[in-house]
Amino acid sequence: MKQTFYSNGKLLITGEYVVLDGAQAFALPTKFGQNLIVEKSESENTFQWTSFDSDNSIWFESEFSFEDVFQKSEFEDSKIKTTLIEILHHAHLLNPEFLKNGTGFKITTQLTFPKFWGLGTSSTLINNIAQWLEIDAFTLLKNSFGGSGYDIACAQNNSPIIYQLINEVPKITPVLFNPDFNDKIYFVYLNQKQSSKTAISNYYNKQANIQKVIPVIDKITNTVIHATEPKTFAQALQQHEIEMSNVLESETVKEVLFTDFKGVIKSLGAWGGDFVLAISTEDPTAYFKEKGYKVIIPYKEMIL
Repeated sequence: MKQTFYSNGKLLITGEYVVLDGAQAFALPTKFGQNLIVEKSESENTFQWTSFDSDNSIWFESEFSFEDVFQKSEFEDSKIKTTLIEILHHAHLLNPEFLKNGTGFKITTQLTFPKFWGLGTSSTLINNIAQWLEIDAFTLLKNSFGGSGYDIACAQNNSPIIYQLINEVPKITPVLFNPDFNDKIYFVYLNQKQSSKTAISNYYNKQANIQKVIPVIDKITNTVIHATEPKTFAQALQQHEIEMSNVLESETVKEVLFTDFKGVIKSLGAWGGDFVLAISTEDPTAYFKEKGYKVIIPYKEMIL
């Protein structure tokens, strides 16, 4: 019997990095996501795994044994395979029954966004595996991949959310966010994917007295969610960029790449890659394309 599971992608609008230390983060599930299709295989004690990109090209294909999962085998020639086996290993520890009967599995994953976009290839996979095995996705993430878990919350929710870690326990609050000015909001891909693990490590290396920043970010998050005018929304995001620039000791993305942009640009998630949010009174598509950024997605086409 074939089973199919689906999880939403994600974009983190406020609270990047500091969400790890208890700040309130504002996150948006996307219209893009990933499917996981599970079928029984004739090959006993074996996974036959195929991962398709959004254009239906195969970006990962492998066969490995249950024993590889039990032992958490590492493969020097394939970082992807090693990471996948680590996720499945921790999933097995949370549900030891699923590999007991020896029946092999044919697994297919299908992204509905290009994998290099950084909308949650890993988080959607982890949440889908958790759905399949009926285990807690936040625990699986923590044990295998790490991170705040906001991406798992987006995978599971179909509306904007406030995400916060309180004593390391996720608190997820659905919020209403559909501003009249969403036609002025665009998401622009920076032509490079950023590693979440590396970005988090760099954040901890630069972390000073972060507790002073958290209430400031919380206030900005509240302003962003309740903004009724584009100017208020834009100014809050601009202030957020300044605060995080000071924390990370890094220039903002606007200072680095878009100094002449007539509007506000906000980094999303890990700084230095993936998407940025641009808010502008005029359609900025021509501006970004002229600078070599071809992927510009209006708010209504990106967000659930």
